[in-house]
Amino acid sequence: MKSYDIKDDLPDRLEAGKRLADIIRACQGREKVIKIIHGYGSQGIGGSIKQLVHKSLRNKRKKKEIKAFIPGEAFASPMGFDEAIGTYRHLIKDDPDYKRMNDGITFVIL
Repeated sequence: MKSYDIKDDLPDRLEAGKRLADIIRACQGREKVIKIIHGYGSQGIGGSIKQLVHKSLRNKRKKKEIKAFIPGEAFASPMGFDEAIGTYRHLIKDDPDYKRMNDGITFVIL
């Protein structure tokens, strides 16, 4: 599984959103799953890049541009991702962040 750190050089939300879209477009048909590293932020409720990533992925899932996404924190509490985790566990179970409750990452199933 390939990992992509979209927050490493502290981009603004617009740039981070563009990076996410470009990464997904480039990986379609080449990868089954990717890991997006977006960071958590320091506000206690999730950073603005993380919120943007999840909103964008919800829209992409609705438009069937991706199959699913699983936030890292979905392993800690019921968030409505149990079906996706069960369906795609075989694609993510070998990743070091699997079941670590890492709020700073999201798995994207393409």
